[in-house]
Amino acid sequence: MKIISIEAIPFAIPYLKPLRFASGEVHTASHVLVRVRSDDGIVGVAEAPARPFTYGETQESIVAAIQTLFAPQLVGMSVLDRESMHAAMDRTVGNPTAKSAVDMAVWDVIGKTLGQPVTALLGGFSDGMRVSHMLGFAEPARMVAEAERMRDTYGITTFKVKVGRRPFGLDVDVCRALREELGGGIELYIDGNRGWTPSESLRALNAMADLDLTLAEELCPADDILGRKWLVDHCPVPFVADESATNPGDVTRELLSGAANAVSIKTARTGFSHSQRVLFQCDGLGVEVVMGNQIDGQLGTLCTVTFGAAFKSTTRRAGELSNFLDMSDDLLAEPLEIVDGRLAARQVPGIGIDIDPEKLAKYRLDLDTRR
Repeated sequence: MKIISIEAIPFAIPYLKPLRFASGEVHTASHVLVRVRSDDGIVGVAEAPARPFTYGETQESIVAAIQTLFAPQLVGMSVLDRESMHAAMDRTVGNPTAKSAVDMAVWDVIGKTLGQPVTALLGGFSDGMRVSHMLGFAEPARMVAEAERMRDTYGITTFKVKVGRRPFGLDVDVCRALREELGGGIELYIDGNRGWTPSESLRALNAMADLDLTLAEELCPADDILGRKWLVDHCPVPFVADESATNPGDVTRELLSGAANAVSIKTARTGFSHSQRVLFQCDGLGVEVVMGNQIDGQLGTLCTVTFGAAFKSTTRRAGELSNFLDMSDDLLAEPLEIVDGRLAARQVPGIGIDIDPEKLAKYRLDLDTRR
């Protein structure tokens, strides 16, 4: 069960439409496929999404970190030596999605070696999760139409609305249109991606006080230290730390400082091993969590539901598991399916990732077959 190689394969798949939000926009899923091979012939798979506007990583930096820094340190280790692996990788600062993809691929190897689903090894609480769909910047009528399509086609009734534009009334109008057109049978919450000031954020919340929002995420920057704490003190719903809490230490600091009172867990940035640590911190402090999405494709979404379905507290809220529907294609041989508003975790050894070799050959960027 020793690691004999680690691959980092860049690939790019266009989105069907640009995904726009306060901190940036994405036109193409420029991700990195990570493969970990063990000496008994098992291959574990995960992916790392490049999000330079959030974590400072690019596709090129992820490949370089894995190939030149992490692989030389980890080859020869047992796949069970996860703490030693993280100690080695953590000698390099940053690079959260690169480290997380390696971690999840190692878990995939372990599950396949033991003949057990990773979701069962993590906790095995449920067979899947309810799905939340993210709505990016657009005119109210278009966002209502997308929400109605998601509800009618996939049974999704929870929606995360991207906000943070100026004037904030643009986003208030969208949320009001969603509530008026879709009624009380849907759940709405908002994510500002640090787009507003604390005062703008509270004014927007007050303007939406009658819309029954359930969460507010990263409405203003965490660096607005006093303003952020003031906003959280006045926020009528749980205030979620996302990009301001990218590791267990940040989570502790944000919660204990009063800068947030709920946390988004993203396996793309904390893998399975450190996502457990974040979750258990939150459980111990009595803090709500939501399984977030890094505009993931089907690989990343499958990793998210694998972790989220494993624990009671991560299944209480719908997970952000549907953004792969905005991609023009994917690498999985067996596509994910959302049925009646739920996505299942795969009950097969490992995570359940089976890569279509023809699609990988089509979209990878490191060979002459690249587009």
